[in-house]
Amino acid sequence: MVGLALLEVDRRAADRDDSADGPVLVADLGTGSGAIGLSIAAERTGTRVWCTDVSLDALAVARANCAGLGQPAQRVTLAEGSWFEALPTELESSFDVVVANPPYVDRAGDLPVEVVGWEPAESLFADRDGCADLEALVDGAQTWLTPGGALVLEMSPDQVGDLAARAREVGFDEVEIHLDLTGRDRVMVARSAR
Repeated sequence: MVGLALLEVDRRAADRDDSADGPVLVADLGTGSGAIGLSIAAERTGTRVWCTDVSLDALAVARANCAGLGQPAQRVTLAEGSWFEALPTELESSFDVVVANPPYVDRAGDLPVEVVGWEPAESLFADRDGCADLEALVDGAQTWLTPGGALVLEMSPDQVGDLAARAREVGFDEVEIHLDLTGRDRVMVARSAR
């Protein structure tokens, strides 16, 4: 997933003309430990990354990880709130890439004990067959993305078809599905119209 987000960062950087200044703006929503957002900040010096989470405990972990990041940490902002609510409204239509690995397991779903015992339930399970948070992210992203910006979402293989259709319905111009390391549909990249 990070690799796909980095490809989108690179694409957005290459799309900029000489009049566009400033960093490529990235939001890692539901950041948890910060692994995705902090990796992007570390790997791409031309980024400014917002890492958000509704959980103060998760943000404490992300803050500790950010402190160990060194120089790239100066380009990272941590904010508390649910999905897009954590972002300042003046940044609407400003993000080049929005990335999230939200909860997407149906509450009635069964997960291995090593997963359930390690991760908090709120980071795993979602309402409406596991799609509630995915749908909120797809529905809200257009407000926050620049023209041509991308939404990068991880989901279950059985959710990909419905979420790709929803992304097209809400106005995403290009929708691609990418495989995980086991060869299953896992990540959606949806680009807004230019």
